[in-house]
Amino acid sequence: MHAMSPTEIFLLAMLLIFSVPYAVWRLGRTDYWAPLVVVQIIGGILLGPGLLGALYPDYYAFVFTPQTIGSLNGIAWWAVMMFVWVAGIELDVEEAWRRRAETGVTAGLALIVPLITGSIAALLMLQYDGWRGPEGATWQVVLGIGMACAVTALPILVLLMEKLEILRQPLGQRVLRYASLDDIAIWGVLALILLDWERVGRQGGFLIGFALATILIRRLLARVPERDRWYISLIWLAGCGFAADWAGLHFMVGAFLSGAVLDAKWFDRERMDQFRATILLTVMPVFFLSTGLKTQWGVGGGAVFAAALLLLIASVGGKLAGIGLAGRILGWKKGEASIIGWLLQTKALIMIIFVNILLDKKIITNETFTALLLMAIASTMLTTPIVAPRLKKLPDLLRRTH
Repeated sequence: MHAMSPTEIFLLAMLLIFSVPYAVWRLGRTDYWAPLVVVQIIGGILLGPGLLGALYPDYYAFVFTPQTIGSLNGIAWWAVMMFVWVAGIELDVEEAWRRRAETGVTAGLALIVPLITGSIAALLMLQYDGWRGPEGATWQVVLGIGMACAVTALPILVLLMEKLEILRQPLGQRVLRYASLDDIAIWGVLALILLDWERVGRQGGFLIGFALATILIRRLLARVPERDRWYISLIWLAGCGFAADWAGLHFMVGAFLSGAVLDAKWFDRERMDQFRATILLTVMPVFFLSTGLKTQWGVGGGAVFAAALLLLIASVGGKLAGIGLAGRILGWKKGEASIIGWLLQTKALIMIIFVNILLDKKIITNETFTALLLMAIASTMLTTPIVAPRLKKLPDLLRRTH
């Protein structure tokens, strides 16, 4: 029998990554309640050690060799760096500042309330063994899980609002403003969690150097044609990712910052949409698979699912409560806060990236990661089926700008 080469095994893994989720999504017609990106994440879990590895350990070991996983991880790192970079560019900080009173109240409550409920859920989980990572202090675990419950996945929110045909409507732009501040907050909290007092000098040096380099890169990009901006920006992305990781802040913090300091107006919007769609199509499925490879059920499958349910209640309940309070303060119409709250509770990508970093730094365990991943999937799958019928009942809401 022909012994497969490492290249053939790698391509077999790629075949599984791209074919299985697509077949389920297309043949199962899941798009309404589970977009392709969600099916890909679930596919990653099914192909991971928790399920495929447990049911067919020999086959799993044959396909997902250390060499194959190393190759997949390299693709996944660069894919997610580009994705986060685009998310940073698309943050409309100027618009949020123009409407800072309304945006501040809404985004603030949308973040703080689920952060509190998520932190309470984390404290309950920590009463039992198996959820705290070997390098995680109690405050890091609690704050990390709380923030994972509070964050809104801006890129996935964009995709869902495109499907609902509200992205370019005033309502869609409002929701993006609120989500943008949440996106900024998660990276600030991550930097706080990862603050390493043994390397605080490096981290301070990175921030100073980054500030100076930002001035130079902005001046340069403002003077070159757009086609050069793309290439120079990718060099900037790689440099910031390397510098942030060297400083101990994780390369994903550098990736987000490298995009957040650039102006979206420097890039053609249609081309940016195509670039994001290309990343999602060609390389992000590899990230989803590598995410699935980290799922574990070591403390017991029942306990992991129970923790996921607890986190889902804390996340969705906290987000709806926070937006409901904001709606009362700002005098929104009946039903408005509910729709916005359900849109903003969308999780998936950014939260998964966030908890991946916590897992890499051994702040949380694989079981905690799995529970948070299940929560993110359920949260995202709830959005469209709940929001779509409510939008039909409140058509005037689409045109409200505040």
